[in-house]
Amino acid sequence: MNFLWAFVVGGGICVIGQLLLDFAKLTPAHVMSSFVVAGAVLDAFDLYDNLIEFAGAGATVPITSFGHSLLHGAMEQADEHGIIGVAIGIFELTSAGIASAILFGFIVAVIFKPKG
Repeated sequence: MNFLWAFVVGGGICVIGQLLLDFAKLTPAHVMSSFVVAGAVLDAFDLYDNLIEFAGAGATVPITSFGHSLLHGAMEQADEHGIIGVAIGIFELTSAGIASAILFGFIVAVIFKPKG
């Protein structure tokens, strides 16, 4: 049953993104930014943690989870270290994803000829 709910929730997030691309005529960058902000807003109201408990990877794999991680880490560290904790927390939870994106982007750019 866990796989089914992960598929339904993750697929639902993807369907929303596709509908925004097709009918709202938003660019992929706008949709991605909107999803990151939506994940942060859902975390601000303590809703995204419940979604992760319910859907597992269906909620942690999409880009909305990145917004959740940014805000979640910032708020955790802000309680301990004050205003400097916001910057510490943002990068503490998301540094692995950011570093991976940079590394794999570099490797792909070296192997293939990038346009532009």
